[in-house]
Amino acid sequence: MSDVLRFDCFEVDLAAGHLRKRGVRIGLREQPFQVLALLLERPGQVVTRDELRRRLWRDEVFVDFDNSLNIAIARLRTALGDSAEHPRFIETLPKRGYRFVGNVSPLPSAAEPGPARRPRLVVLPFVNASGDPAQEYFSDAMTDETITALASLAPEQLAVIARTTAMRYKGSHKDVAQIGRALDVDYVVEGALHRTEDQVAISVQLIQTSDQTHLSANRYEAEMRDIFRVQSSIAQDIAAHIPSIADKVRAEQVPRKPTENLAAYNEYIKGRYEMWKWTPESVAKAKQHLEAALARDPCFALACDGLANLYGYLGFWGFLPPDEAEPYRWFYGMRAFELDSTLAESRCHVAYHPQKCHYEDAYSYNWLEAEKQMANARDLNPNSPIVRVRHATVLGVLGHIEESVAELECALELDPLSLEVHCWLALELFLGRQYERGLEQARQLVELEPGHHMAYMMLGLVYLGMQRFEDSVAAFRRAAELSDEFPLMLGWLGLALGLGGHRDEATLMLERLRAIAWMERAADRNDEWIHPLKTYQFLDPLRSDPRFHTLMRKLNIEP
Repeated sequence: MSDVLRFDCFEVDLAAGHLRKRGVRIGLREQPFQVLALLLERPGQVVTRDELRRRLWRDEVFVDFDNSLNIAIARLRTALGDSAEHPRFIETLPKRGYRFVGNVSPLPSAAEPGPARRPRLVVLPFVNASGDPAQEYFSDAMTDETITALASLAPEQLAVIARTTAMRYKGSHKDVAQIGRALDVDYVVEGALHRTEDQVAISVQLIQTSDQTHLSANRYEAEMRDIFRVQSSIAQDIAAHIPSIADKVRAEQVPRKPTENLAAYNEYIKGRYEMWKWTPESVAKAKQHLEAALARDPCFALACDGLANLYGYLGFWGFLPPDEAEPYRWFYGMRAFELDSTLAESRCHVAYHPQKCHYEDAYSYNWLEAEKQMANARDLNPNSPIVRVRHATVLGVLGHIEESVAELECALELDPLSLEVHCWLALELFLGRQYERGLEQARQLVELEPGHHMAYMMLGLVYLGMQRFEDSVAAFRRAAELSDEFPLMLGWLGLALGLGGHRDEATLMLERLRAIAWMERAADRNDEWIHPLKTYQFLDPLRSDPRFHTLMRKLNIEP
């Protein structure tokens, strides 16, 4: 048998232990990979659970084999985007074992080569060598700008890991080889900077992960007024030392300055630094900085985009009534896109805006047009995980769950450690009632973010869909605890308690008001949590109520 096998859009290197999807390596633990390898060795044939036990655990005594094998199978299905109910690849034969039902073929050595895998690169957080913690925002900004510049130089030839994942390595002592294996990247960029009031000195090096070879090392010294030129030079110099893209980048490809006003830029990067913390206190500070940036330069597109993101956050999480936050998000998103039509993320804010009807006090909810505009934004910048996520949310509202999941999987290829992307993927699987895949995704999320309330919220939602109410209550309790009893977490907890039969406790936590009336209020105020109304499993008992269908038509989800 060939060491490299292909099925659907996947390739499996049995000798190296690698699974790739469309050329991008997918992280898969040893036991799930061994399960896949054994199934692929005998496609179409039944592989018994006992055979799998001998392959995975040899002659070792293993007292919890059944549970461990179930976990391995679930993780494998998650990696393949498969499900037990509607298997494309792995069929379950109850009390017997499993069978691989996809078409498997060896990868011919002389075959016409498929699309070459893009080399992958991560920019590690630049070290603040100034000795002044107050300059931390500036070192983070230089990291962000380097990521953005590199991603725009040759997007078809180089995949650049997004800043959300890159920032997880801030302060990390992992070596280049470890990072290369964890993120499946070919190159790592490291940097350090020292900034005074008017001067900046930056050291940058490019390292090849396969053998830790230093391909380039440069030092840049300049006055602050030349910071945009320095940012461009750093990206150009890095690209010049990556063989696959060196000839694709021309020296004259100098990006347009985001602003001519350095004071405005300084306020902007301070605002972005605070906003990325995503706490109520930091968002308030971010708002002040971003507004100050616009006061200094009213035509600063990125500052407008930052404010659009900020108001989206405030409305989504209930810090402002959604119908109060939405006009600001739309206004700043529209303004940013008018100022710079290359900003795909700003276009998403415009696309997502559900316009008010002039003839009645209601939202139009034109989801088909929103999806079309989101797809245009994605085509404008297919390498933006944020755009992919926003497109996925609209696809989910329309009930196109598999398309939504595919977009989120693309986002994970460039932002594999993003809490937001993982959360949306778990949520879309929950909404699509793909509970086995959703449960595995939620468990991975808890492993990734064991101290974050959103991880446990997603776990609680999946358990809720599976009607495992006690597990759901436990997960939502943990989410409420970690979020300091954020109202949204308490609401989900109250629902799980009520559905699980804990009526007294549910009544104490929530005043049980008429569900339809509250959903109508949510629709009137454009609360985004009401948008997936079509797919919420726990609302099934209400679907026979004529008012429910009236609400669906109000949201323009059904004719």
